[in-house]
Amino acid sequence: MKVAIQCVSPLLQRSLELFLKDRLSSLKQCDVVIRDRFGADVGHPQFVIAQTPEAQLGKPFSKSQLLLALEQFVGTKEVRMALLTMDELLETPTGEGLKVLETRIISLTQAYQNDLIRLIREHYEQH
Repeated sequence: MKVAIQCVSPLLQRSLELFLKDRLSSLKQCDVVIRDRFGADVGHPQFVIAQTPEAQLGKPFSKSQLLLALEQFVGTKEVRMALLTMDELLETPTGEGLKVLETRIISLTQAYQNDLIRLIREHYEQH
């Protein structure tokens, strides 16, 4: 499993980088994004570490607690479906596979649209 880390807290960011150094990846190539706050959809499952009931892990935590919580998170049906490859999606029962594929397509096109709008705004702000 490849993870990207996006934390507001520099201390938590660095701790996670040390704990997960062999699993770190860029946001575009990751399977899961680890954050310390709930945020906008980034096109990947989000594992949140915070002091809220909705978070997947609370603070403080040990490396073993983190790895166990990540494994349990990835083991959930929604996350497993989100991590399937295109070939695996096409082999799943029609309803589930197509729903996940549709969700991925919508997420990717929305991200593409947001990037285009951002680039156009940046271009016109410079001129």
